[in-house]
Amino acid sequence: MDELDAAIVRQLQDDARQTNRELARRLGIAPSTCLERVRSLRERRVILGYHAQISSAALNRGVEAFLSVRIRPKSRTVIDSFKAAVIDLPEVVAVYVVAGDEDFVVHVAVQDLDHLHAFLTDQLAKRREVVSFRSQIIYQSTEKQVREVLAAP
Repeated sequence: MDELDAAIVRQLQDDARQTNRELARRLGIAPSTCLERVRSLRERRVILGYHAQISSAALNRGVEAFLSVRIRPKSRTVIDSFKAAVIDLPEVVAVYVVAGDEDFVVHVAVQDLDHLHAFLTDQLAKRREVVSFRSQIIYQSTEKQVREVLAAP
């Protein structure tokens, strides 16, 4: 990625709904150049998609938590099957395979603490490969998007 690609990415992170013409104007380039650069960024999978960011609370999911999960046996088949099964559950926002004492971190969003408890006991604890888990309730969160290209070593 060069400086122009990075500038395009920053602009689209700020407002992905802007027209190609507006994006080109802001960057001081021709619309045709801008369109080709954005197309190239999509083809190279730098831009993975465009989406609306929705409030979890507005979707009646006011309680979020991170679940640290340990599984056994640790094989690629078990890891892949657990990941695929869990990401399909409606309460699950994201699944991360991690290093350390736990094997996964699962981000969930549910209506309330009773629903979190039900998810833990009715969904997670019943899976044969799950050895243990612990939950961390999220009180507040602040997120940011990756905005700058880091220099290669």
